[in-house]
Amino acid sequence: MKILAFSDLHHSSRHAVKLVEASKDADLVIGAGDFCNMRRGLPEALELLSGIAAPIIAVPGNGESADELTAAAPPNMLVLHGTGTAFEGLNIFGLGYGIPETPFGDWSCDLSEEAALDYLDQCQQADILILHSPPKGIADQTSIGQSVGSVALYEAIERLQPKLAVCGHIHDSWGQTGLIGSTKVVNLGPTTNWFDI
Repeated sequence: MKILAFSDLHHSSRHAVKLVEASKDADLVIGAGDFCNMRRGLPEALELLSGIAAPIIAVPGNGESADELTAAAPPNMLVLHGTGTAFEGLNIFGLGYGIPETPFGDWSCDLSEEAALDYLDQCQQADILILHSPPKGIADQTSIGQSVGSVALYEAIERLQPKLAVCGHIHDSWGQTGLIGSTKVVNLGPTTNWFDI
């Protein structure tokens, strides 16, 4: 299965055009959160992706709530947040938001490590984890070298050992990868990322 994945579109028409074009070859498209900016312009951001005909599975970032993304989602988009689904024989689990809490203020949709654990404990098996935040210590460094990823997400990946875990959120780490056991972890960014699973 050919999977196209991205994160942190942030209402960028330049990136959206490339993603829509690439999606013609995709069996599944994954969106790992932050489609808009600071909870504003979500319908317009999703409209930029309206040329994607393939099924989309997405999680909310810290820039949109799960309810907002679900309400604005086109018919071919399934939103996961602390929930899972089966797609073409793959078990996929998603958890969005900033984990741990960000310093960005009231607009940011965040979860504490404890709240994230409550969601993650419900997942007993996954082939793919779709996350917005990165796990602690992998693809999670800010421009000043601070590691701001989630311990709860690291522990979940370590426990579940999915084939793939994708994330975004930390812009300075876009494109970075790492391993937790045998699981490849990728901080996607808004560019075209291909996976064959």
